[in-house]
Amino acid sequence: MGNYNLLIVKHNQLESERILLRPISIDDADDMYEYTSDEETTRFIYEPHTDLEQTKSFIANYFVKEPIGKYAIVLKESNKMIGAIEFRIHEWNKSGELGFTLNRRYWGKGYMTETGKLILKLAFDDLGLERVYAAHEVKNSASGKVLSRLGMEFEGILRKSEMIKGALVDSAYYSILKNEYFTVKRY
Repeated sequence: MGNYNLLIVKHNQLESERILLRPISIDDADDMYEYTSDEETTRFIYEPHTDLEQTKSFIANYFVKEPIGKYAIVLKESNKMIGAIEFRIHEWNKSGELGFTLNRRYWGKGYMTETGKLILKLAFDDLGLERVYAAHEVKNSASGKVLSRLGMEFEGILRKSEMIKGALVDSAYYSILKNEYFTVKRY
C-alpha cells in the first residue's frame, strides 16, 4: 500500500454521522482534562490528572509530539471533544493496533462504536491492512463489548502483559481480519 504514515496524514480527519476525528491540539485541554481527571474514566489506563497543566503537558508530549494516528473524538453537533482514539500501524505484518478513551459522560450512546468503525474503514479500505487488533485490561468488560460490536473476535488473554498504575495486569485481546471486515462483518 505504500507509505502508511503518508496515508494516515492524508486521512487526518474522518467523519461519520455524529463524530469528527481530527488531530488533537492544545485547544482541547479543557475537554480532555474533563475526562483525564475522572477516576472512573481513567481507572483502567492511567492515574487521573490532577490539574489542567498536566493535561496540557500530556497533549504536548504525547499527542502533538507524534500526532500520526492519534485523533480527538469530537461531537459534530457541539464541537466538544469527548475522547481520544489511537491507531498504531505495524508495517512488518500489515496490522494496526487500536486504543481509545471516552469521557464517561458519553458512555452507552454508541459513540465509541461509531468511532471504531471509522478507524476500521481507514485500516481496511484506505490502508489495505490485513488485521486490526486491540487489547483491554480484563476487568474492563465495557471495552470488550465495544470491540465485539466492531466485529472483532476475542483471541485470548495475555497474563500480566501490561503495566497499569504500577501493577501488572492481564489483557484481553481482540482482532478482525481484512476478509472478515469485507465479507461477514461489513457495516
